[in-house]
Amino acid sequence: MSKCTWCQSDILSEAYHDEEWGIPLHDDRKHFEYLLMEVMQCGLSWNLMLKKRETFRMCFDDFDYDKIALYDEQKIRSIMLTENMIKSERKIRAIINNAIQYRKIIDEFGTFDEFLWAYSKHKTIVYQSHQKQHVASNELSDLVSKELKQRGFKYLGSITVYSHLQACGIINDHEKKCFQYQYIMENYPVEIQE
Repeated sequence: MSKCTWCQSDILSEAYHDEEWGIPLHDDRKHFEYLLMEVMQCGLSWNLMLKKRETFRMCFDDFDYDKIALYDEQKIRSIMLTENMIKSERKIRAIINNAIQYRKIIDEFGTFDEFLWAYSKHKTIVYQSHQKQHVASNELSDLVSKELKQRGFKYLGSITVYSHLQACGIINDHEKKCFQYQYIMENYPVEIQE
């Protein structure tokens, strides 16, 4: 079975690719989990985030944004002291802030999922040009990032948002030879763009 080249270097990356990455996602807690990991990843490798995922799950109440939005200074200190945790107070505070902003979006749109997928008219976008060259951001991620920043989110620049759009299936960047590329094309609403 053919797979994307990037996932074949280790078991964690391969499992993430095979079971999660790029498959259209419509679960608010899972969206927040990915966003939390993407904030933590800034300046680090995604593989490291996968290795620390269970630590994040433990520190951040199984990615429950309602609980995270209420974290206080004592909770921040507790997270900072957790073994195997990334010791970045700025990132931890950004995650708490983002949970607060996330809840505001849910209050306004009903779900974060509805807010985000509206940008692609609830379709997975396939950019044909992405098959020819690696892309780290585009006009869509610029637009979403700008909106999130205006709404007070932190650590979610265009490159980080682009990673999220790939992860949650709004952008299908699986290689054409990959089994997941075809699975998504055959099982979800898709829009092909240049």
